[in-house]
Order: sequence, then C-alpha cells, then structure tokens
Amino acid sequence: MKKRILLCGLLAGILAALLLCFPGGAAAEAKWPSGSPNGIKSDGKLKIDVTNTSEGYFMAAVTSQNKKKLKLRVVMEGETLTYDLNGSGEFEVFPFQLGSGKYSITLYENVKGKSYSAAGAITIRVDLSREDAPFLYPNQYVNYTAASEAVGMADSLCKGLGDKDSYDAIKKFVTSTFLYDYIKAVTVKAGTLPDIDGSFAKKMGVCQDLSAIMVCMLRTQEIPARLIIGYADKNYHAWIMTTIDGKDIYFDPTAALNAINKPTSYSVERYY
Repeated sequence: MKKRILLCGLLAGILAALLLCFPGGAAAEAKWPSGSPNGIKSDGKLKIDVTNTSEGYFMAAVTSQNKKKLKLRVVMEGETLTYDLNGSGEFEVFPFQLGSGKYSITLYENVKGKSYSAAGAITIRVDLSREDAPFLYPNQYVNYTAASEAVGMADSLCKGLGDKDSYDAIKKFVTSTFLYDYIKAVTVKAGTLPDIDGSFAKKMGVCQDLSAIMVCMLRTQEIPARLIIGYADKNYHAWIMTTIDGKDIYFDPTAALNAINKPTSYSVERYY
C-alpha cells in the first residue's frame, strides 16, 4: 500500500507539472488562493490575509508557532462558524460562505481542559465580487492543490465539455469508481476533515470525503459547488450542491453508492 501511495504521489506531481506548463490544464484554469504581505492584518496571536476578500476567502494563521489547541470563530450577522486552526504558523484558507457583510474573526487558545480564551480578534467588511465566489476555491474543508490527483482527473474528464456535461461526467466517475469506507465510518474521530488526496488514492471514503472530492473536481472546472454538512433524515451526513445555468442541483454520492438508505429529507447545518 505504501508503494502504491508513493507512486500515486509521484504521478500526481508529474501531472501537476505538466498542467502548469500548458495553459489549458486545470492547474492554469482553476482558481487558487493567494495573498500579499500588504494584505495581512494582525491582533494578538492572530494574523489574517485579507488580500482577496472579494473573491470569497481569507487566510488565517497564528503569528508564531503554538502547541496549544486553537479555535477560529467566524461570526457574521448572528451566524457562527467554528474551525480548528493549526499552530504551525502556516496560513489556512477559510471561505466567506455567509455572503457579503461584516465578519468578526476571533482566535481562541486552549487554557485548560475545555476552556479557551480569546487570543486575537479582527473585524473586516466583505463585499463579494459574486455571490458564489467562496465556492470556487479550495479551503480547509475542501482542501486540494494543483498536485492533487482529483484535479488532473477532472481536467481529463471535462476537456471540451460545458458545465452540465462536466457535472455529469464527474458524477459518473465518482459513483462508478469509489467505494464507501465502512471501516472508517465507525472509527473516524469527531472533527476529522475530509481527506481528498488520501481518499482519491484509495478510491474509498466516507460521506464527507466523497462529497469533497466531487466538489473539488467541479470547482477546478470553475463550476461553483458546496460541501454541505447536516442531517439526512436523523443521520449526520455530507452531500453537495452545485449551480449550473442558474439552477441549484443537489447530489448525495453516498446514497448514489447505496451505502445508506435513500434519505427522505435533508437538513442543512453548514456548508463550505
């Protein structure tokens, strides 16, 4: 298995290099986060890069390495989203999925047990260039790079296709190639993020992995897509929504693989 993963990584690296050499490749056409030293704001132990807020995302990090557990709380007009933040000092990407408005971003540092204290706070005004801008870039939950296998595969599948045909091709690929990982489903720890690269290499994943892979592939074709987390009937679950020709299309890769009974209702808790 280790040899297979190493080989897949090598092939992905070669593919990414080729894509970067040719303007037609997904690595050239897809949208990638970027920042600037001039766009960095800081307060306490928190720093964020707000260079591209109009494109629907910001990047956050601690000002110096921190071994404590860290939480990032994002609040906009009464709605709250909470993320884990790494303590390495490296930037992570987070979406402004709640739309245009005033965002309060606060870093919390673990003090003891389950207690946290504020370690920095920044408030910014966000005016999105387009409503679906946050759903065209990678972020902490839908995490991929130009070297990701899923990116190269999407480019190969969708070359010369329009949005609807690209969506159909990606949906067919995911549902005919991947398996549901029943072992991971009962062993995965709470708070584990979707693993696009690992699941793509194994061709297997749980609901959030399968959904994140599909969202990744759609976004690299400049088709806005959301990873949705909530409840399918009474079960905690993940699925996707994409927008094509102004129409919102919902799809549940896990149900399509018959890994769960087809839900009769869905309730959205959050999306990325």
